[in-house]
Amino acid sequence: MKKTIHKADTRGFANHGWLKAAHSFSFGRYYDPKRMNFGVLRVLNDDIVQPKMGFGTHPHDNMEIITIPIYGALSHKDSMGNKKAINPGEVQVMSAGTGLTHSEFNDSKTDEVNTLQLWIMPEKQNVEPYYDQKKFDIQERNNRFQVLVSPKDKQIEGSLPINQQGYIYMIDMDEGYTTEYGLKNGAYFFLIDGEVEIADEILKNRDAIGLEDVEKIAIKATKNSKLLVIDVPMN
Repeated sequence: MKKTIHKADTRGFANHGWLKAAHSFSFGRYYDPKRMNFGVLRVLNDDIVQPKMGFGTHPHDNMEIITIPIYGALSHKDSMGNKKAINPGEVQVMSAGTGLTHSEFNDSKTDEVNTLQLWIMPEKQNVEPYYDQKKFDIQERNNRFQVLVSPKDKQIEGSLPINQQGYIYMIDMDEGYTTEYGLKNGAYFFLIDGEVEIADEILKNRDAIGLEDVEKIAIKATKNSKLLVIDVPMN
């Protein structure tokens, strides 16, 4: 078994005033040649956007972009004609394919927004761009893995599709609960909140561990915890 450990305080940090961002992998001005990606997972940004601020219209292509709000609502608008708010409990998937533009704003006058944004490299280039968004029942992830995202050609019912053989799960674990996760590829475990033990390592808020060359792994919650699992091809 191969481990990659990323403690929360080792991430790249950027404070732009309107945006505070923590980068699990090299992004923008943060560059570390040892932290370019985990397999096809290229970006995991933990963003806090100030009230009435946001990302102006900008382009993307050939990337699967997944946005998961933690708190607050982010307004989305894109060149495909989609104009929606993304709220906690929802997940957004945008396959940039041949190219698109979009913007994201915090419309609140008083409250910050915290989102996780993941970029996954696609298995096929220059596909037709598409967008999808779904509200998930949070009760369905209590002490069990709820699939949020799965491959477009092997889509699991109830999940959102991406153009890659990757899967994203979320689980809310009660203190003392133990489970096992069976890996399909390599898996990057990102602890949103709480404390868990994985592969003899203790993870606390925003810590992460990537595992390769193992079929299944035990996970124990030592506190009430919210865990994100990003299972992706390693090449």
